[in-house]
Amino acid sequence: MRAARTLAVTATAFAAVGLAAPLAAATNGPSEVTINPSAVHQGSTITITVKGCGHGGKVTSNAFPTTNLSVNSNGISSAIGRVFNNATPGTYNLAVKCSDNSNVATRQFTVLEARGAQGGIGGSLAPTSTEMAVGGSLVAAAALGGGLFIARRRRMAGAKV
Repeated sequence: MRAARTLAVTATAFAAVGLAAPLAAATNGPSEVTINPSAVHQGSTITITVKGCGHGGKVTSNAFPTTNLSVNSNGISSAIGRVFNNATPGTYNLAVKCSDNSNVATRQFTVLEARGAQGGIGGSLAPTSTEMAVGGSLVAAAALGGGLFIARRRRMAGAKV
């Protein structure tokens, strides 16, 4: 009789834990969505960090392709999106949706105009007077040193030491 009671109590306890486990594992959806950096240039990457998406999810925006959230051991999900090169500068929204919940969280970020390389101006600028003075003094020093070297070699060859 005691074994039957013990077995019934144990089975009831396991059933209660088993039924409560899915509720404990369920999330309330995405929360604490952070964007780093909040202002990016065209073609740059943006990192999105989310709490509450224990089984991953997706991040969507008009500024970058849809990316998947990956989950780390702390239960924090993250994704990296690369902003389109031709994205128009301005304010954009992104939406985070967990794969195990229908709730959606949105945040705003800013796309800045890209700063291209400032190449090609090397030959289009004339030298300054300082650059000319330094260059001239270097040429004069080289000519003087070369002249002294040649004159000294002549004297040594003529002395027949």
